[in-house]
Amino acid sequence: MNTLWDSEAGVTRLATGAAWLEGPAWTPWGLLVSDIPGNRILRWNGSDSAGDFEVFAADAEFANGRTVGPDGRVYQCSHGRRAVEELHADGSTTVLVDHWGQARLNSPNDLVVGPDGALWFSDPPYGIIQAHEGHLGEREYGDHYVFRFDLGTRELRPVVLDVEEPNGLAFAPDGRTLYVADTSVALQAPGLGNAHLRAYDVVPGRACKNGRLFAQMTQGLADGFRVDIEGRLWTSHGSNVTVIAPDGEWLETIGIPEKVGNLCFGGPDGSDLYIAASASLYRLKTHTVEANRGWTR
Repeated sequence: MNTLWDSEAGVTRLATGAAWLEGPAWTPWGLLVSDIPGNRILRWNGSDSAGDFEVFAADAEFANGRTVGPDGRVYQCSHGRRAVEELHADGSTTVLVDHWGQARLNSPNDLVVGPDGALWFSDPPYGIIQAHEGHLGEREYGDHYVFRFDLGTRELRPVVLDVEEPNGLAFAPDGRTLYVADTSVALQAPGLGNAHLRAYDVVPGRACKNGRLFAQMTQGLADGFRVDIEGRLWTSHGSNVTVIAPDGEWLETIGIPEKVGNLCFGGPDGSDLYIAASASLYRLKTHTVEANRGWTR
């Protein structure tokens, strides 16, 4: 028996028909996922028979990554608005932050709720340099940071400054380590396998230091990922999901029929892994659940 996932049940395709999927999240309104070039948010209808998605929100301003807070509020990144926003049940949004000082953000990409209740998000340039993922524009602060946004005080501060183009984010179960994907090299030189994951100490919960290489990817990007309660990273990796132990040991590589963008845990008991892969949504059943499900504000 595989101790990580139900390999006998395999990988199930649940829905298809998108252009490029990102940002899956198990929300109070169902499994939502972003079809970025299609400029819409899609919802899986709950059927195990592969079919088309339902459209949750059209003209979604190129929404990308999203996450759910302990209180059920849903937050997402908007390439088009160059913002982090709250998503509501009717598909409308409220912008939470779109500037750092006088400069607009680039195109927030992925975000997580930190152990302190703040939103931590990456801000690479993809939505302002690729017309099919946003609106062409300028890098107004001249770089690409990971930011921390305090929902109470509205303070925005950069916390990771040494990643070329930060992408996926996740915290270790104790909140003391932040993992960050750097996708810059792989995007500049596709196929070289130089994309990597970095790890940072989080001190005293509101800043990062001691940045270091955690994992070098070999088969494509580590774009989006999640961490389970044992501290293992479940990450996109080309047309695979790869599981990496907290000490960096590679534990498992699971082939997916399409290139993977991002993934999330969900389902009735939180043990299902939902995989946004190119045009389709897939699911595999794990023997674990996501870390940090109990963090409160």
